[in-house]
Amino acid sequence: MPKHEVRGGEPREYDVAIVGGGLVGASLALALAGSTMRVLLIEGVAPDSSSQPSFDERTTALGNASRRIFQGLGIWEDLAGEAAAIRTIHVSEAGRFGSACLRAAEQGVEAFGHVIPNRVMGAALWRGLRRAGGVTMRVPARVTAVEIAADGAAFSVETADGACETVSARLLVAADGANSVVRAAAGIPAQVEDYAQVAITAAVVTDRPHDGTAYERFTPSGPVAVLPLHGGGYGTVWASEPARAAELLALSDGAYLNALQERFGWRAGRFLRAGRRASYPLRLSRAAATVGMRTVLIGNAAQGLHPIAGQGFNLGLRDAALLAERIATCAGDPGAPQLLGAYSEARAADRGGVVRFTDSLVKLFESRLPGASLLRNLGLVLFDLSPPAKRALARVSLGFGGPTPRLARGLPLT
Repeated sequence: MPKHEVRGGEPREYDVAIVGGGLVGASLALALAGSTMRVLLIEGVAPDSSSQPSFDERTTALGNASRRIFQGLGIWEDLAGEAAAIRTIHVSEAGRFGSACLRAAEQGVEAFGHVIPNRVMGAALWRGLRRAGGVTMRVPARVTAVEIAADGAAFSVETADGACETVSARLLVAADGANSVVRAAAGIPAQVEDYAQVAITAAVVTDRPHDGTAYERFTPSGPVAVLPLHGGGYGTVWASEPARAAELLALSDGAYLNALQERFGWRAGRFLRAGRRASYPLRLSRAAATVGMRTVLIGNAAQGLHPIAGQGFNLGLRDAALLAERIATCAGDPGAPQLLGAYSEARAADRGGVVRFTDSLVKLFESRLPGASLLRNLGLVLFDLSPPAKRALARVSLGFGGPTPRLARGLPLT
């Protein structure tokens, strides 16, 4: 792919400008590719670059609603060959008796979701964008000098070769992550809570192939997620205190695997080999609002979550799917206050529910109050014995309230 894509003769006035071409931003752009809207997508790092932070070796657990969104976007066939189905979810706490097990077959579904490497999703989304056409792309490029007024947003786009153009858009979409430039320009503050944890990610190979089970193991120093991968291995996410994380990152592969084995246990078999380790700090960030004047925030620009329960990207993808639906079906101005207000209201219940759910899980299993561990384990046992509770959790991929996007229900965008 060339270092940048700039097509001559195209208008500098757009209906929708999307800043950030990561997983959520690219999904929104692809959803709007067939609409009548003039769409501009701006991304700072080429999608096939080794330095692209959104498309690295980390893995994402896609819920079934997210799979249907990708089917509607026409890229699921590109992903299915490297997707590992989650057919069982096992939750436990280290050193305690309680555990819970959810089986897809018991809930009448083939799988709860699928685990896919981020680099695979990113490549499929950008292939889909190039196939679809209809979206002007500036990559690598950055946005500067943003000015937002009642009738639209104006800003400069600077490409890597030094070219610069002035652009206006009726709607400016912030899909540029937790440190969003667009959010700051819109004057929307964000609350950030540091969990004082660092997540270490690595793919591992065990002495036996997985059976489609995803494990969430809560430990005194933080949760350990072990997720099935295409090809038989596992993707691991180990959260621990920053000092301990630094020690773990400095270990040899063999010593790291021994430490992971001791912390997680033997349910997945013996850990034999580990891939390259990466790390990132864990924080909860919440924008004070998801819309502003001529501006809407989606994905991590709106909320950044702890990876526990794997809800962050699925929530951001539902943001993109419903926003695309509202834009594609609007009669005129995609940045009209009424449209943005209705979108924000429609997403509020799902956003609030997911944030509370993930934050409560982190704090519940971090609690060292007397009797807390016993109550957690009793809760896991009771959950495991409750079919209605399991059915409710199995439906989490549809969201925590509000309208479910048409794409997430397997319907066309419009």
